[in-house]
Amino acid sequence: MINIGLLIIRLVIGLLFVGHGAQKLFGWFGGHGLKGTGGWFESIGMKPGVTMALIAGLAEFVGGILFALGLLTPVAGILIAGTMAMAIIKVHAPNGLWITSNGYEFNLTLLAVAIGVALIGPGKYALDAFLF
Repeated sequence: MINIGLLIIRLVIGLLFVGHGAQKLFGWFGGHGLKGTGGWFESIGMKPGVTMALIAGLAEFVGGILFALGLLTPVAGILIAGTMAMAIIKVHAPNGLWITSNGYEFNLTLLAVAIGVALIGPGKYALDAFLF
């Protein structure tokens, strides 16, 4: 059952990060694409905005794919955790912990899941288990 649980966690978290990356990179799923996301990044002091949006979008998109597939899981965990750490630092930390005040509660949860799975491994239903 542990392996099925890890598969469910990896698929849900990984595919949601693919979606978030696609919002930043391509404007899919209601996102603003590189230009719009880059403009917002500039407004919060992340410059150059489009480059930073590209880096964040690629980290989420590629990290999400790898996480969902259970491929290079430690790398995937680092990519996802890195984007969540930046979201906490640049956006949510000043608002406190709780999401009801736009705090970092949810970002911290995603960061913990990504690092936790990266440390314990993706389970046997993962490409890492077949390839390594």
